[in-house]
Amino acid sequence: MPKLRRTMMFIPGNNPAMITDGHLYGSDSIMFDLEDATSLKEKDSARFLVYNALRTIDYGKTETVVRINGLDTPFGREDIKAMVKARVDVIRLPKTDTPEDVIEVDKIITEVEEANGIEVGTTKMMAAIESPLGIINAYKIATASKRLIAIALGAEDFVTNMKTNRSPEGVELIAARSQLLLAARAAGIYALDTVYSDVNNIEGFLEEVRLIKQMGFDGKSVIHPKQIGLVHKVYEPTEKEIRHAIRVVHGIKEAERKGSGVISVDGKMVDGPIVDRAYRVIELAKATGVLKDGDLIG
Repeated sequence: MPKLRRTMMFIPGNNPAMITDGHLYGSDSIMFDLEDATSLKEKDSARFLVYNALRTIDYGKTETVVRINGLDTPFGREDIKAMVKARVDVIRLPKTDTPEDVIEVDKIITEVEEANGIEVGTTKMMAAIESPLGIINAYKIATASKRLIAIALGAEDFVTNMKTNRSPEGVELIAARSQLLLAARAAGIYALDTVYSDVNNIEGFLEEVRLIKQMGFDGKSVIHPKQIGLVHKVYEPTEKEIRHAIRVVHGIKEAERKGSGVISVDGKMVDGPIVDRAYRVIELAKATGVLKDGDLIG
């Protein structure tokens, strides 16, 4: 079953309490931030803190991600070395503008894996796209490495580069979101939306989550635990969607029993895209607890 990435919660790399307990809030992924959330004087200590946390804390099924500093800083290469050794699930590249940015990090990860007896390809990558150049190069970035599992939009730097700012309607992000989504889907990887900074504006946050879900994003970056449940609720399938998905799955099983390649549900032919959507609905319904495995029997 594909990995759910509805929510990825940012955790400052210099915050011991959040690093220890961040996975208990229920997000699908947690991202320890060694870049923007960590001051220059704390870069080395934050790296050490996150390294030891990854080595000693059982984060269970929660995916672990670390946003490293760029390779154009004195910290980026050391971040990669430490996080690969610590067996982080995913390394997130900041400010990815070109496919060469991905290729360079991939090369360093491979060197560290080989030097430490780690199977090459174990450590995955995610690229944050935060500039007009990055958006233009989104497909090339998305296909630059087999390690790359997702691309994510970083809106604050993007809108600054576009000489504008964030608005409640998000009109300034329409082109970037669309281009990033097209690139991710064409490359067969995940697309993650940017953070919503006003944690007290619940309705505004929900409107944005509904928008990005309808657009097709797999999930959203969050900065506060109270945003996690709100995102998951938006992504929770309706009862009608679940019932239809179950009928589709039953139709598939019935066709298999009969040795037929034709699937019919409610008197209508069912093709590949509908089957894929049905499994996606079931996956989301199970994740939110509204559907159990036994509910599919029939």
